[in-house]
Amino acid sequence: MSKRMLVATGGGDCPGLNAVLRALVKRAAFEPEWEILGSIDAFNGLLLDPMKLVELTPQKVAGIHVQGGTILGTTNKGGPFEWPVHNPDGTWSMIDRSADFMRRIQEQRIEAVINIGGDGSQRISQGLFELGCPIVGVPKTIDNDLSDTDFTFGFQTAVDAATDALDKLVTTAASHHRVLILEVMGRYAGWIALHAAIAGGAEVCLIPEIDYDIQSVLRTIDRRVTSGKGFANIVIAEGAKPVAGSMSFSQDVEPGAMPIRLGGAGLRLSQELKNAGCELDIRETILGHLQRGGRPNAFDRILASQFGVKAFELVLEQKWGHMVAYRHPDIVAVPIRDAIQHYNYVDPASDLVKTARGLGICLGD
Repeated sequence: MSKRMLVATGGGDCPGLNAVLRALVKRAAFEPEWEILGSIDAFNGLLLDPMKLVELTPQKVAGIHVQGGTILGTTNKGGPFEWPVHNPDGTWSMIDRSADFMRRIQEQRIEAVINIGGDGSQRISQGLFELGCPIVGVPKTIDNDLSDTDFTFGFQTAVDAATDALDKLVTTAASHHRVLILEVMGRYAGWIALHAAIAGGAEVCLIPEIDYDIQSVLRTIDRRVTSGKGFANIVIAEGAKPVAGSMSFSQDVEPGAMPIRLGGAGLRLSQELKNAGCELDIRETILGHLQRGGRPNAFDRILASQFGVKAFELVLEQKWGHMVAYRHPDIVAVPIRDAIQHYNYVDPASDLVKTARGLGICLGD
């Protein structure tokens, strides 16, 4: 009788997810007793009635490492611990279906679970592990906000997209003598913004870890005007905020979704600059989901493939409750609880921040 492994991709989509799935299946081909099942739309596929599970064969995953997104689908709603239920009165409530999850993996003869996802997904992994689930985590997020790994796959591709956008905006800013603001993703961390600003040569970079003073930003723009440049480019992370201010967000009332949705930091900054007396014309670009989609770059394809192979080997070692991680130049295993214990913020005293300052990039302080 074959051994069965369940794999799920959860949270936001991310370049490289399909490369992980392909690597898992290709590595499993050397252990023919293993059958790989995919859960459609994160763990929802296992929890739905009827279940939505698909066998991942070498034919099914052939060539998918170059594709963005995930062939299994994904969602950041629902899950074993917070399953949305529509009540008769029209309201929604959340119920804990983790015991049902454990029962179903036993009924399906599943001997190992691999959960590919970011911070929220790995918190689910840890919760299931504590219930006795034989689970291994694979870190995935364009935000690079998971601790205990040098990088998560998807991040470098997102930086490429943000840098390419900034490269294009620079020429328009120079031609029209404008301030162009590029808002990028990252949630509560400024990794994408800071990397793109350095790579693209922005004059200002505003990140969540360093509250900005609008007067500091305005002085940088004024210096560009007096020096004869006459334009400026600003990269702002969606979680950036002014001194004594808060992040820009909207409430998300969708059942099972995260309660807040970040966004609007670039538009707010534009208005703040106008109110402060900025003389140049200002335009805003919100890059949005262009950062998450499309083909993974070579770095992310390689890292995702390494993660997939390593995750399967951790299953063979029965190293449950661990997550694969990149510790240059090695791929290692770390306890999931350590990876989710601390959020991976940009350290304001880091070499990367010092590099930005050394290049003359204003960080708003």
